[in-house]
Amino acid sequence: MTASLKGKTLFITGASRGIGHAIGVRAARDGANVAIVAKTTEPHPKLPGTIFTAAEDMEKAGGKALPLAVDIRDDAAVHDAVAKTVETFGGIDILVNNASAISLTGTLETPMKRYDLMHGINTRGTYLCSQACIPHLLKASNPHVLNLSPPLNMETRWFAPHVAYTMAKFGMSMCVLGMAGEFEGRIAFNALWPRTAIATAAVKNILGGDEGMRGSRTPEIMADAAHVILTSDHKKTTGKFFVDDDVLRSAGVTDLSKYAVDPTAELFPDFFV
Repeated sequence: MTASLKGKTLFITGASRGIGHAIGVRAARDGANVAIVAKTTEPHPKLPGTIFTAAEDMEKAGGKALPLAVDIRDDAAVHDAVAKTVETFGGIDILVNNASAISLTGTLETPMKRYDLMHGINTRGTYLCSQACIPHLLKASNPHVLNLSPPLNMETRWFAPHVAYTMAKFGMSMCVLGMAGEFEGRIAFNALWPRTAIATAAVKNILGGDEGMRGSRTPEIMADAAHVILTSDHKKTTGKFFVDDDVLRSAGVTDLSKYAVDPTAELFPDFFV
């Protein structure tokens, strides 16, 4: 397989910022087409980027971009976005299910509205986008679906502090487990998760503030790991639950210091690994 995504079309949810944005820019550097599927169309005071600024970034990187304003909880909007992507670029080669909602709250502290949001975006949104893209992926030469979700470690310690969030993220991982078997030999389904916290708006605004950001790695480590997975043979690499630094080490990358936000800070471990 060629280690390039040149000419490939990626449908990336939540690509206006963070990890989804970084994966799109990395693919664009190869000359890929990127459908930016996200809700943000106007600048937000606490969240960087819109679908339009992301499109500019990806085109500057060398790719082609299609900004699409979509709430992935809306069935019709998702199917319309898929149709527009196919109409614009001629097909879909790769789906990246990155969009996610988070609330690290206990059972009594989680409003059902927040529960529904996490399950609607994380689990249901992943299932819906997969279902909508699969007919087009089946026509691609090396089709991949990559879910930004954790290994299925069914241990109490990962559930007890935030049952609703863990269920929603593990739902994405169960899509990998089931669909990899269902479409074995035809489409690759894999998961990717970070070893450490990643410097995104979620870390800054929810998890750890500025101190959390200092102990994080940049989203580029996830983008580079995703690139390794997405350029692999779909018949040989499927049903896997990858961790970012393991992927890069397997590809011969031994020095990960360039991904540290602050090389002098102790890295903050992520959940689920």
